[in-house]
Amino acid sequence: MNTAKKLPVGIEDFEEIRTEGFYYVDKTALIRELLYHRGKVNLFTRPRRFGKSLTMNMLKTFFEYGCNASLFDGLEIAEEKDLCEKYMGKFPVISITLKDIDDRTYEGAREALCSTIGHEASRFHFLLQSDRLTEGEKMQYAQLTTIDPENRQKFLIPDESLKDSLLTISKLLFRHYGQKVILLIDEYDVPLDKAHRSGYYEQVVSLIRNLFSRVLKSNTNLHFAILTGCLRIAKESIFTGLNNFKIYSITNVRFDEAFGFSDEEVRSMLAFYGFEEYYASIREWYDGYRFGNADVYCPWDVINYVDLLDSEPDSKPGAFWVNTSGNDIIRAFLQRSKPSTRREIESLINGGSIRKKLKQELTYRDLYTSIENLWSVLFTTGYLSCAEKADDDTYSLVIPNQEIRNIFIEQIQEWFQDEAQKDAPKLNAFCKAFASGEAGTVEKLFSAYLQKTISIRDTAVRKEKKENFYHGILLGLLSYREDWDVSSNAESGDGFCDILIEMESGGNIGIVIEVKYAVDGDLEAGCRKALAQIKEKGYEDRLAEDGMETIHRYGIACWKKKCRVGLL
Repeated sequence: MNTAKKLPVGIEDFEEIRTEGFYYVDKTALIRELLYHRGKVNLFTRPRRFGKSLTMNMLKTFFEYGCNASLFDGLEIAEEKDLCEKYMGKFPVISITLKDIDDRTYEGAREALCSTIGHEASRFHFLLQSDRLTEGEKMQYAQLTTIDPENRQKFLIPDESLKDSLLTISKLLFRHYGQKVILLIDEYDVPLDKAHRSGYYEQVVSLIRNLFSRVLKSNTNLHFAILTGCLRIAKESIFTGLNNFKIYSITNVRFDEAFGFSDEEVRSMLAFYGFEEYYASIREWYDGYRFGNADVYCPWDVINYVDLLDSEPDSKPGAFWVNTSGNDIIRAFLQRSKPSTRREIESLINGGSIRKKLKQELTYRDLYTSIENLWSVLFTTGYLSCAEKADDDTYSLVIPNQEIRNIFIEQIQEWFQDEAQKDAPKLNAFCKAFASGEAGTVEKLFSAYLQKTISIRDTAVRKEKKENFYHGILLGLLSYREDWDVSSNAESGDGFCDILIEMESGGNIGIVIEVKYAVDGDLEAGCRKALAQIKEKGYEDRLAEDGMETIHRYGIACWKKKCRVGLL
């Protein structure tokens, strides 16, 4: 690996990346496009982990007074001499992130917002000595930076001062410098998301609406503002009355390559570190997002995987994006799904596409009111991508890549297990059939379960992935019996058996299960192959060694929503 530059895993500070020898994918062209096409208020919506926070920090570094111009040497924006002369380091900048406003209570969220505002206001401590501010204005500033003497981490900001806080800071900075202010608000929708989940949505909507409207609407101290977030929240929710708004969502062509990595940028990174041979895998796992007219990769995934390859060259691609947040949206989607919806999900997982009319502007109150709204949220948050735009509101949707496909499969399995657990008598009958060696009953009941779930059959999905899907469903069903010792991929005989079960009570019964995906739907052949493997590998050896007196050997072949169960 080329060790001249480190990979910036989790680093969102532009100056640190540029001064501490980290690899940087140049996104400074956004500054040029922004200056040519910006509105008074500009909102960029992108899925999480697509570089929004780093981009906002880069903008702060470029525009703010005291900018170190050398940080931009060799980058695209440095070629724009006139723009750099006019705008670089020429503005007071207010920069906050709301990503930490995620408490379970309104009081906690308000305290976190006070902390965010208080710390940012404290950066401008020189305002207290400014000869351009009145004593009354200095008192306004002091109200934003007063710390609780009993808790030095807590800022004591009165309600009205909090609502006016960003407006107040912009006004005081303008008074001090005689220059209008640039305002940057990162992850603007996080407080709304958390409040909706925790039951205090209306309170936070009121607070954020006041905070934003006062600083963004008719604020003569403001040069321009930029906000980022995952969702495009309806104007009537928190942007009431704002007519100076430009929205750049994932469907807009302008700025389509500003977030995420292009194919060329990924190839350049792999070449720099000597990992060109991994290109195909990275493309399969992390590409597939379409913003405007640009096809992009998730940068968080690419950086983390290349970093992993440095220490473990044989590492396979894994799920990095999924591990940064919960996937509650998919679970909520499945819980509200109907058979027709599940058939659409099945089509997506198997490499197909579906057409949907989407709403890109919603309130959090609307998100879960209909399955159609949830399709829209899956699209805007990156779980689905656009394969083709049919008209202004209708899109052909696909699952973007293997990482997201795996997320869907895992969530489907968990949802299915939860649903199956609700019918205890049926589950008991299923497990009893296994323990009694009743292959016919096992086949009948397992087929009934498969009819209610979603099958994996696309040729683009490797055979072992299909087998793992059915294996996971079966494992979850059998794990219902807490008195059984159920092992997955257990070492036994000359290999690893899919599932081994030991029942010490009730006659020392052991069960061996091998699952196969029936290629071309030949269930009989798949079943014979599974049984032959059990015999050839001696998978029952471990059960015999553990004292199991009766051992049932099951070969199970699956295809779509059908199965065949054989007993050796």
